[in-house]
Amino acid sequence: MFKRILVPLDGSLRAESALAVAARIARASEGTIMLLRVVSIPAEYTTYLYDSYLAQTPTHAQEILDTEQANAENYLAKIGKSTRLAGIKTETKALSGTAAMTILDVTRDEHIDIIVMCSHGNTGFKRWALGSVAQHVSRHSPVPVLVLREEGTAPTSSFPDHLHPLRSVTAMVALDGSKLAEVALEPAAYLVAALAAPAQGTLLLTSVVNMPAIKNRPDIQKQALDDAKAYLSSVTERLNGELATKLNLAIGWSIAISKDVADALIRAAESGEIVESSWEFAGCDLLAIATHGRGGVQRWVMGSVTERVLGATKLPLLIVRPKAEQA
Repeated sequence: MFKRILVPLDGSLRAESALAVAARIARASEGTIMLLRVVSIPAEYTTYLYDSYLAQTPTHAQEILDTEQANAENYLAKIGKSTRLAGIKTETKALSGTAAMTILDVTRDEHIDIIVMCSHGNTGFKRWALGSVAQHVSRHSPVPVLVLREEGTAPTSSFPDHLHPLRSVTAMVALDGSKLAEVALEPAAYLVAALAAPAQGTLLLTSVVNMPAIKNRPDIQKQALDDAKAYLSSVTERLNGELATKLNLAIGWSIAISKDVADALIRAAESGEIVESSWEFAGCDLLAIATHGRGGVQRWVMGSVTERVLGATKLPLLIVRPKAEQA
């Protein structure tokens, strides 16, 4: 499924942390990695160019861009030949433009299947901010985006390992009962299979039951939990056929209760805080979620579940945009 993998780089070690994960996916899928560097005039030249414009003297904007272009091409060539990508077919592109828009354009033009990128680069932000490159790309990308957190961990070591001796790679997929949310299932399945190979990967289907107004009605609460369990069990049974066998996956489910869906998903994925599950687990290696769910809104809004998870979790986050919403 992930034959063409795009890794946007900005020259920072933070951004390069995505290479190990991308390489693991590429080796498992026999895919190609495209390294992208978006070139622009560095901030330190802005004042100089502005002063030159006011003085009506010739500026050297093109010369600066040409230098940055050459530096970017040399940088990408070096990364492409590094031991991290040994044995993987690698392509490079250095383009001028706005970072987020250029990444999206390349994704469409080059028929990319997945974008793997770090949430922070040269900007040095300590938290996500609306309009950041990774956030904008995640919001508008026509293909799944795997966002790695600067302060988080990345599932790149062989599994099982000393940190997780009892399990292989586990991906939690957030579901709310809608078909829109279920679009994250297949990409998450292929991703966890690639990251876990040659061991068996695990897909954990999770729903959050929101019952703030009926906490004093145990009968209604029980019905809501039963409905969630029935739904998750049916999806688990459906996936436990050809897909699970083909990708060597174990598939289970879990349920959390909270009026704060985003917080409950994060706690479930990072710490295993749930009320019921088909098996015991202490946490996951990554979280997968669609950009749209039961609400079916036509665009993201601040405070949406996906955006809040994106801004708060320390886990790698796979974000999938439903094709119906792309239209």
